[in-house]
Amino acid sequence: MTKQETKALRRPFVKELFRGNRFNLAMTVISALLDATANLVISWLIKAVADLISGEGTYSYHTLLIVASGAFALLLLAGGLDWRFLSRFRAKAMQQYRGYTFDRLLEKGIQAFSGENSSLYLSALSNDLNTIEQEFLARLQAIIGVSVSFIGALVLMLWYSPLLTLVAIGFSLLPIIVSIALGNKAARAEKAVSDKKERYTGLLKDALTGFAVIKSFRAERSIARLHAQDNHSVAEASKKRVKVNVLVTYASEIASGAVQFGVFFVAAALALSGKGITAGTALVFVQLLNYVLAPIQIFPAFSAGAKSSFGLMDKLAQALHQNVPNEGKEIAPQLNKGIALQNISYAYEDGKPVLNDISMQLRAGGCYALVGGSGSGKSTILNLLMAAFRDYNGEILYDDTELKTISPASLYSLVSIIQQNVFVFNNTIRDNITMFSDFPEEEIERAVRLSGLKKLIDEKGADYLCGENGSGLSGGERQRISIARALLRKTPVLLVDEATASLDAETSFEVLDAILKLDGYTRIIVTHDLDENILRRCDGLFTLKNGRVLEQGSFQALMEEKGYFYSLFTVSQKDS
Repeated sequence: MTKQETKALRRPFVKELFRGNRFNLAMTVISALLDATANLVISWLIKAVADLISGEGTYSYHTLLIVASGAFALLLLAGGLDWRFLSRFRAKAMQQYRGYTFDRLLEKGIQAFSGENSSLYLSALSNDLNTIEQEFLARLQAIIGVSVSFIGALVLMLWYSPLLTLVAIGFSLLPIIVSIALGNKAARAEKAVSDKKERYTGLLKDALTGFAVIKSFRAERSIARLHAQDNHSVAEASKKRVKVNVLVTYASEIASGAVQFGVFFVAAALALSGKGITAGTALVFVQLLNYVLAPIQIFPAFSAGAKSSFGLMDKLAQALHQNVPNEGKEIAPQLNKGIALQNISYAYEDGKPVLNDISMQLRAGGCYALVGGSGSGKSTILNLLMAAFRDYNGEILYDDTELKTISPASLYSLVSIIQQNVFVFNNTIRDNITMFSDFPEEEIERAVRLSGLKKLIDEKGADYLCGENGSGLSGGERQRISIARALLRKTPVLLVDEATASLDAETSFEVLDAILKLDGYTRIIVTHDLDENILRRCDGLFTLKNGRVLEQGSFQALMEEKGYFYSLFTVSQKDS
């Protein structure tokens, strides 16, 4: 990706920091103006008082005290504006950035995270966000303030002595050279920390998600070792970043100190040689030089922070740009004829096909089961039907419309999926069924009744909190919530992917029985459970092996053929 393309992807993220936030920023700029004015007046006062002491002053003590009072009043006003608007600016900027990032995240395809690392986004909305706020926004506001002081100080210096001002500008090249030399190094160090923290966040997520597996396989020491490695990597990257920042800070301070002493000694020489430089002028030049040097001192840190922040934004923007489905045409949320798969072939990796020349005819309103061994391609077919992958060969037709031409929003209004791993939010049963949307009460009651959830709600109530990822519910109860969700959406097509794999035989039958009783829906079920009472009620079975359909027909017909399905079924009965 070119630099221009990367900048174009980054631009909307930067805009979110300032959208509708310019008034708050303007108030902080006004505060900076007032603060700079007050400090410049104080610098003038230092010269005036010094000249008064040396006998060269033209203003009385009374006048200088009045001016000093006005300067401190400006400082109080500047502080009040900062107190009110500085926090507003940053809070709104971060809120909008987080909101925009999350909205963009929700635009991704349904299977986006099957090939992506979600830790990148966790890090982007936590660690990286803190970096952007502290290293970019905070320093941006600082650079605005010191820039105003810089301009005012430069004007005063030129007014007092153009010659000494030229000398000061010459000395000031030293901090600029330091800034250019160390800015990129600091940005690289910041990005390295972000990358290491992203990996560390991923390990934490895996460890917490797979905690039961870790305990049951006694893998605590192995996971602790992996944690120690990633923890050490984060610490080393952070240590390097601190070293770079220390280097930037002290190199800038040393360069700035050299400038101050250089200018002060030149001013002293000019004063002693009678070049029109008074003691007050020499003294105020040192004071004003602080304001001239401030941007030079702050700019290396600001430049490094901006580069680091933009690097983090670029990484996030590029990730969010991937796996976003292209818009297609809108279709009605109804299925009249059925679904046709015609000569479908698909491979996750080149040269390793998962599906080979698959063809199926699925009548609207029918119920079909896909059976076969692990890795035979059953779940891949359902993923294709949900448009998780669009780079297949062949045709997938909903009625007469090719899937690749359908917009994702239209497809999701047509098709719902019930998966083995049902995610349940730590909220009420009702909210988990409705997915936080409003539905008529009679429709919710219908979904509850048809999914078999009525008994649970009668016992625990619709406001029962389900716990983190449904920890307060059984596997069967979570699956019934998943069915109720699909029923409430009233999509004509219902895909069921190994929904009962983790359930006991009785609960598995109850869940599948509830699905089979849903008249008017086109149901496509992937199941490992070869229950005769369930399979006989399906309109058709498709037996898959090595990505191909070996047999298709009714349960009775396939049993009479005594082929591959007959073998699978016979073995399953012996094992049960």
